[in-house]
Amino acid sequence: MKTPRIAEILKSGAVDTDIVVKGWVRTKRGNKNVAFIALNDGSCVGNIQVVVDLSKIAEEQLKPVTTGACIRVDGRLVASPGAGQGVEVQAERIEIYGTADPDTYPLQKKGHSLEFLREIAYLRPRTNTFGAVYRIRHAMAWAIHEFFHKNGFTYVHTPIFTGSDCEGAGEMFQVTTLDLNDVPKTEDGKVDYSKDFFKRPVNLTVSGQLEAEAMAMALGKVYTFGPTFRAEKSYDTRHAAEFWMIEPEMAFADLNTYMDTAEAMTKYVIRYLLDNCPDELAFFNQFFDKGLIERLELVANSDFARVSYTDAIELLKKNDDNFQYKVSWGIDLQTEHERYLTEQVFKKPVFVTDYPKEIKAFYMRMNEDGKTVAAADMLVPGIGELIGGSQREERLDVLLARLDELGLKREDYDWYLDLRRFGSVKHAGYGLGFERLLMYVTGIPNIRDVIAFPRTCGGF
Repeated sequence: MKTPRIAEILKSGAVDTDIVVKGWVRTKRGNKNVAFIALNDGSCVGNIQVVVDLSKIAEEQLKPVTTGACIRVDGRLVASPGAGQGVEVQAERIEIYGTADPDTYPLQKKGHSLEFLREIAYLRPRTNTFGAVYRIRHAMAWAIHEFFHKNGFTYVHTPIFTGSDCEGAGEMFQVTTLDLNDVPKTEDGKVDYSKDFFKRPVNLTVSGQLEAEAMAMALGKVYTFGPTFRAEKSYDTRHAAEFWMIEPEMAFADLNTYMDTAEAMTKYVIRYLLDNCPDELAFFNQFFDKGLIERLELVANSDFARVSYTDAIELLKKNDDNFQYKVSWGIDLQTEHERYLTEQVFKKPVFVTDYPKEIKAFYMRMNEDGKTVAAADMLVPGIGELIGGSQREERLDVLLARLDELGLKREDYDWYLDLRRFGSVKHAGYGLGFERLLMYVTGIPNIRDVIAFPRTCGGF
């Protein structure tokens, strides 16, 4: 017989029925006649209360049932007379699967800081906060796949190993099988990569975009959703060395197609979470961000604004005295600028379009003015940039000139250039950091706390 999850039990409305529940003990309290066990199995924020009549189950048998222990309870599900809970389980039999020594189990009946919980990442999913984070993470991933499936996209898988730097930033993790204590050298003293596994320098990917473009040139609309890596020496709360990216690419598409799709996807995902994870969002709204649900409803129900980078600079200049980073045409917008636009000027999400070419990547389509590219960043209230994307440069001669201008080697992008030689077409796409969105929808301020086992600079 299938053992129901606690979430199913609490939602079912069933009473006066025999039941089996399994989970981990959050708390145990009581007196000489009765014991109350709060049991949680990770399926929801709420616990189910187990009531133990000590005339039926000896107190001695309950001694190993301490916080952190894993147990099975056979009993009767009944309406609860206690406030704040609809049902409880009257225990008839308890089986202890695994004990937890109360002297050494680190998750006791007190509040723990997020910093402390990072030190025991293997146990923190048992807390309300992290259980809710990982359930939201699951629901959000499901909603993303559902959105793209419903809209005719094909899910493709791009390589983890790569020989090119999509962003041109050079912040990549190198992968090698060479003996680092005895690295083979060429006659001119350089590393002899012919002795390496791939016979050339190889890195972990920073983006699946270039390969996704190739797939879009055959399948029309595709998306990737997988791990990416940045060797960026950042110790702040927003960057990790390993994270997940959603990267759609669309043939026969321009900048407006990208913005329409990104807006629709964001609204779809947030609406899905509001409809399907109300308890988790209410928890985060109570304990992390009092305005969370109100902000998410605003995003889900707004028509996003659009403004050119040049016009945005003029709007920002009116408030320049209040910014830490002064505003001028050509700067890369800082978070304070992005939040001002969304929270003070437009009071809703906004796309900033047509950035200076100097602050954007080589593959973005050059505008007719020769100074800006057809790029757009989606900014949202609360954090600023959430999505970055562009129309891609489909003209071979312009793309070659851009590579040369940035000092990138043409030979590293041979196949990418061939896409412009064989049936080139206008196309567009964008990238969304999965964990960045997860921080936004939970109000969790540190990326280390939305990844089960975070990999960051100086930490593992």
